[in-house]
Amino acid sequence: MTQTLANPLPVFHDRDCDLSILRGRRVAMIGYGSQGRTHALNLRDSGVPDIVVGLKTDSKTRELALADGFRVMTAGEATAGADVVAVMVSDEAHRDLWRDELEPNIRPGAALVFAHGLSVRFGLVRPRPDLDVILASPKGIGPRIRDLYEAGEGVFCLFGVQQDATGGAHALGLSYAAALGCGRKGILETTMKDECESDLFGEQVVLCGGVAELIDAAFMKLVDAGYPPEVAWFECFYETKLVTDLMYQRGIAGAFARISNTAEYGAYLTGARIINAASRAAMDQVLAEVQGGDFVRRLMADYDAGSPDLLAHRQALGQRYIERVGAHLNAVAQAANDA
Repeated sequence: MTQTLANPLPVFHDRDCDLSILRGRRVAMIGYGSQGRTHALNLRDSGVPDIVVGLKTDSKTRELALADGFRVMTAGEATAGADVVAVMVSDEAHRDLWRDELEPNIRPGAALVFAHGLSVRFGLVRPRPDLDVILASPKGIGPRIRDLYEAGEGVFCLFGVQQDATGGAHALGLSYAAALGCGRKGILETTMKDECESDLFGEQVVLCGGVAELIDAAFMKLVDAGYPPEVAWFECFYETKLVTDLMYQRGIAGAFARISNTAEYGAYLTGARIINAASRAAMDQVLAEVQGGDFVRRLMADYDAGSPDLLAHRQALGQRYIERVGAHLNAVAQAANDA
């Protein structure tokens, strides 16, 4: 029996969006990193002529923004003259940036755009009631979003209106998402709460935390059992992309239909033994920590202390054995290319 999706989210495409809305506004792009640069370039190439970039005076991306042809000023200066203020700095920086530069300068009736709902969902930013507050969250890493845009394609975007002070936030948000190129693929309407909580959960349990620990644990299990680390690296790390690319293209069932019978049958016998009751109990705990704000409180406490916990984990990750094996094999490949 074919199952249909219950209560599917509303989906919008270019035909549902009016780009002229954003084309008539001044946009302040606050931040010029992976997302900020892509947003600014895509918006400009979509016919939005009036874009300024707001950065710290000592920002490492200041020269890049200037080289790309944008006017650069402080975040407060950029905000003061803007109709749309797109906040594209790291989540933990939103609180102080909002308090010190954005809130004192943003004019009534302007729109705040976020690519992630964390700071609004957990109160790091508390927008005034006279502002539109919009989520425009393209589902991809900044440079990849840009590459697809230039190729005439796009990525899915999660879109939502948190606050509609002007009555025009919905149309403006769709215009912004379409200018990113997302109307070519699909703009799905949701809420900041649902986007933020599911994003944090997905990053921690699957995309970053879960995948990285599963790969490393399996790699070390083979190495400790006496298998060559190079072989373990290929089987537990290198081939991960091949399989996930296949899943991305064809779905899990479609991918399984195209791998060997041996791999497919082994997956059925073993997958549920690895992701078992204990794993699901850990997922319950992670979700509760996300929903209740424990994770964000811990994130901000570490940030306020100078990020010692984050930096210690980052250093420890770089010292894992799998990193040294990968570096060796990548050097072998590079030497072959240079020969």
